[in-house]
Amino acid sequence: MSGYARVVSLIGMPGGGKSTVGRLLAGRLDIPFADVDHAIQERAGMSVSELFSQRGEAAFRELESEVLQSLIAAGPSVIATGGGTVLKPENRSLLKERTLAVYLEASLPELWRRVRRNSRRPLLQVADPQAKLAELYAMRHPIYREVAAVIVTTGAPTIAQVVDAIVAELPA
Repeated sequence: MSGYARVVSLIGMPGGGKSTVGRLLAGRLDIPFADVDHAIQERAGMSVSELFSQRGEAAFRELESEVLQSLIAAGPSVIATGGGTVLKPENRSLLKERTLAVYLEASLPELWRRVRRNSRRPLLQVADPQAKLAELYAMRHPIYREVAAVIVTTGAPTIAQVVDAIVAELPA
């Protein structure tokens, strides 16, 4: 295979599997994989948690938009976005117009199971992280559904089956 000719963006909640699925999907499509959070860390010279605590969420979101634009401009690839990437209207437009946005949809209990022991998620470093996750889910789920060209449910299927489902939905 010579590689898929479009940018595929994976959107969804923290713990939704975007990075894990993205690496496998990129290999399957023979195109590069990029993770927005990792690219932010490289550009900022610090972890996402450090960036949040030292510069605040607004600075993080601005850098996130810049990184997203540059990754999309780089050409065909699979991009794992951050969970909050869709919060900015300009990011939503970019994802809808310049990528094939795939929402990796997971249930709230499944997401909690995946993230509850992860201390690297800055928005969940609060007194009641399960309640915060539920709040984020309630706010973001409709946005993910609105941005997505393709919705794939995760949780029960294996990662390989999720990748198969995405590949089956890709336009030629």
